[in-house]
Parts: sequence; C-alpha cells; structure tokens
Amino acid sequence: MKVLTEEKVIKVDQKIEEVENEGLVLMLGQIVTLFCINYIYTGKLIGVNKTCVKLQKAKIVYETGNFSDKHWKDAQELPNDWYVKRSSIESFGILKG
Repeated sequence: MKVLTEEKVIKVDQKIEEVENEGLVLMLGQIVTLFCINYIYTGKLIGVNKTCVKLQKAKIVYETGNFSDKHWKDAQELPNDWYVKRSSIESFGILKG
C-alpha cells in the first residue's frame, strides 16, 4: 500500500538588507531585556556571538509589573554573569533598569 502526500511549496519573496551593528550588537553595554521561550532575563549585555549572549548582573524576571514602571515587580539576581542561547530568544529590547 502506497500513501501519497501532497507537499505545498510556498515562495516568500523578501528583500534582505544587511545592516552593520544592528540588533543585539547595537545594545552592547546597555541594560537589555530578553523575552525567551520559558523566562525573561535582564542585565547588562556584555557579549554577543553566533550562539549566545552574555549578561552581567543578570536577573530572571518572575513578575513584570506594569511595563511603564521603572523597575521589575519581582526580578531575582543571578550569582554570576549569565549566558543565554540566542535560539531561545523570542524578542529583546531596552525596557527597564
């Protein structure tokens, strides 16, 4: 018995423009927030490579509070610098101190 499957090919046309020092690299030295698959991390971004980023004075955010507030409602500081896999980052930016 032979099972036939139908494959759909979707072509997406897009213009790809490479911008130097954009994204995470642009934020080096600043306090960033990384929304990841399971957790939210925040800290001073001190390193970026192809596989991970390095945060200094890193915290895990358990409760954000209002995004307009200056500080997190509950952010637990990690004991050392912290590495986060880039593949787990869903979004990032400068949000709070």
